Amino acid sequence: MGQTSKVVVVGAGVVGAACAFHAASAGLDVTVVDRGPIGAGTTSRGEGNVLLSDKEPGPELDLARLSRTLWDEAGEELGADTLELEAKGGLVVASTPEALVALAEFAARQAEVGVRAEQVDRVHDLEPHLAPGIPGGVHYPEDAQVQPVLAAAALLRAAMERGARWRTGEVVGAVTGRNGEITGVRTTTGDTLSAEAVVNAAGTWGGEVGRRLGAPVEVLPRRGFVLVTEPLPPMVRHKVYSADYVANVASGDAGLETSCVVEGTRGGTILIGASRERVGFDTTMNPAVVTRLAAQACTLFPFLRDTHLIRAYRGFRPYCPDHLPVVGPDPRVPGLLHACGHEGAGIGLAPATGALVTAHLLGRSWRGADPAAHTGLLPDRFLTTGGALQ
Repeated sequence: MGQTSKVVVVGAGVVGAACAFHAASAGLDVTVVDRGPIGAGTTSRGEGNVLLSDKEPGPELDLARLSRTLWDEAGEELGADTLELEAKGGLVVASTPEALVALAEFAARQAEVGVRAEQVDRVHDLEPHLAPGIPGGVHYPEDAQVQPVLAAAALLRAAMERGARWRTGEVVGAVTGRNGEITGVRTTTGDTLSAEAVVNAAGTWGGEVGRRLGAPVEVLPRRGFVLVTEPLPPMVRHKVYSADYVANVASGDAGLETSCVVEGTRGGTILIGASRERVGFDTTMNPAVVTRLAAQACTLFPFLRDTHLIRAYRGFRPYCPDHLPVVGPDPRVPGLLHACGHEGAGIGLAPATGALVTAHLLGRSWRGADPAAHTGLLPDRFLTTGGALQ
């Protein structure tokens, strides 16, 4: 887009905060607007995954590899303790010899594009409390974790230290010029925020915000539950998940899918996921999902059978039909960029998304993000011959 200076970022989750941080760091005039508190949406419902291990080679893995580097840089700039950034590594385990063969083949494809993936025969050397009889797995030393809300707050605070502003309000429409270009947004508070560019980083509501700004994108909610145990001594060293997690992430099925993901936190609690189901924005607690997740976790780590759950929370992952985020300028409304649809990977992909959005705004590479290298994420991939997004 080239040296756009006045930018409005819609959304103060971790993706919006990362967009604001990078844009402000590049010297752009940034205003962040959200109808609620920082990180109150999907960001507050996530586990903080920074993963390479669950991604097939392609556009998302390319973005994830850049993001992994940028999370380390954010840790150096903002303080790893502030973000609760932990390079704990991931361990993907197979329950059968056949699943182990498939997992090894998947890891080999990732290794070909630069992901560090190490096949492990003695999984109990890495995780002593795993159930007996697991034939093996793959260790991903680059996998990491952050505390999502702390990370979003730190990125936004750093953006404000670089000159960004924060406004409360819900965006209800766009202000456009005579050629249809965006010149600002209108909010429920009656304000009009002028802008030369607007970034739609509204998470699960990205589709609705896009519609209000004249460029709808198909971002849909996918409900997920996470269980939290009582605090324990360190029992789980890595992010540990079963091999079928990868298939569930990529699935487009509407029905309930669960696959075991277990990890410890700095506070001693253990987080257990992950479920996915397409139920719209239904927030109903589903005890059957909680029961299934708990049973799967106990199968993987038997000591959990004697551990108390203290709560279960749920939220919505914003996903696109092709399971890739939408990042970049929308050709239908000059000046509008999307940064949404990350599904369950938004926390991990946030820094690279922010850098890539900033690169589009500047019209040049920024912090390792080159728009020419990430064309597979552009919104025009959904354009039909009639010029409308599918």
